[in-house]
Amino acid sequence: MIQVEGTLKARLAILLLVMVSGLGTLLMLEAFYSTQRAAERAYDSQLEAAALTIAESVQWEGSDPVVEIPAAALQILATRHQERVFYAVLDHTGQRISANLDIAIPAAGHEEAAITPIWRDLTQGDTRWRLHGREYDSAGWEVQDPVQIWVGHTVSGRQALASELFERAIIRFVAMVLLAGILMLLAMQVALKPMRRLRHQLRRRKVDDMRPLNARVPEELREMAEALDTLFARQRESRDTLLRFTADASHQLKTPLAGLQSTSELALNSRDPDEWYRALAGVHDGAQRTSRLAGQLLSLARLRHVGEADELMPLDLKNLLHETVLEWAQREVAMNHDLGLDRLPAEPMVVQGEPWALRELLGNLIDNALRYTPPGSEITLGLKKIGEHIMLYIEDDGPGVAPEVRSRLFQPFERGGRQDTQGSGLGLAIVDSIAQRHAAELQAKERLPHGLRVELHFPAAGEAS
Repeated sequence: MIQVEGTLKARLAILLLVMVSGLGTLLMLEAFYSTQRAAERAYDSQLEAAALTIAESVQWEGSDPVVEIPAAALQILATRHQERVFYAVLDHTGQRISANLDIAIPAAGHEEAAITPIWRDLTQGDTRWRLHGREYDSAGWEVQDPVQIWVGHTVSGRQALASELFERAIIRFVAMVLLAGILMLLAMQVALKPMRRLRHQLRRRKVDDMRPLNARVPEELREMAEALDTLFARQRESRDTLLRFTADASHQLKTPLAGLQSTSELALNSRDPDEWYRALAGVHDGAQRTSRLAGQLLSLARLRHVGEADELMPLDLKNLLHETVLEWAQREVAMNHDLGLDRLPAEPMVVQGEPWALRELLGNLIDNALRYTPPGSEITLGLKKIGEHIMLYIEDDGPGVAPEVRSRLFQPFERGGRQDTQGSGLGLAIVDSIAQRHAAELQAKERLPHGLRVELHFPAAGEAS
């Protein structure tokens, strides 16, 4: 029974969504840290530019530096985010020459700034600040002492710029995801087009159209297309086999029915009671043959069309064989043959099987041997344990079967090249169908010096699958 479990589109979409989500998370983390670094670089550059502008404005009056903060420096520090700005100019001893806010500069920072430009993050009250300190040589006419310039501003502008850049990155990412989703849907439509084309081609086929597929498919669909071709070939073969079987069955039934009709017509044209009796006996024999043929046809159809065996049970093949041979030995048809059993194993021969089907199998093997061997022939049945298999065999010392005919001996209406018997050619075909239902291997071999040997190899109980 076909059970629908989602769609390929949904599965592909989920897989792509998972992959895009994972990749998107990494990209968002990278975008977050990248925007933080970009904002830091941008505002640190402003601090450097402001410090340089203030340094250029330092003047000396004798031995005292005079600082007049230029408006350009304050414009550089002031941004659209209205941050609080800080500047301080220190002499070489660390004393403040000019400052706008009372922010304590660490002594270690003062010493480090004398060597190289530095940046410091500190908290004053409840406000976080970003400071930049650098020492500049600013010599006057009388002295040549350097000055340190410290500038800074609150970090709210940096955070606002980083958030703004990050929001833009998110908007671009969402837009790209939406665009990728649309392109993905279009790509799936195009990629699944060969599958839809194949589906439409199959739907347009007629019920009896078993021709191989004529379709162009991608590599991913090649195995499915080949499997469909194989299925069509099997159905074609099954249909041809059924048609041949129907034709052969019709022919086989037509022959005895035609004989019955001609015998009854002759009897109707006669007024002799003895002629009527002989005609009635002929009709009786013909009806028996026709009834047997119809029974075999029904058995073969039942075995081939009821599906695989699903009610197998453990049974002792040795007891079943003994009972069946004993029953057939008492029938009138076996009176002129030497029908018997070979020495059977002491232990039980247990297989998984259907009792009615195995009885049918044994009956057809014995009946076939009785019909295709001359009176006085010896017919022997036996069992052997060979490894994990149980071999059932029947052999006779009759005329045997030619090698070129032996390969098709298990086909319906095949009589081994013999036309001198009353057999219908269905016995071994029924045996073959029953053997397949029980996963048994069926073989026909030559018995030396003459005769035929038929072997069936059953999996022992517990080995059948």
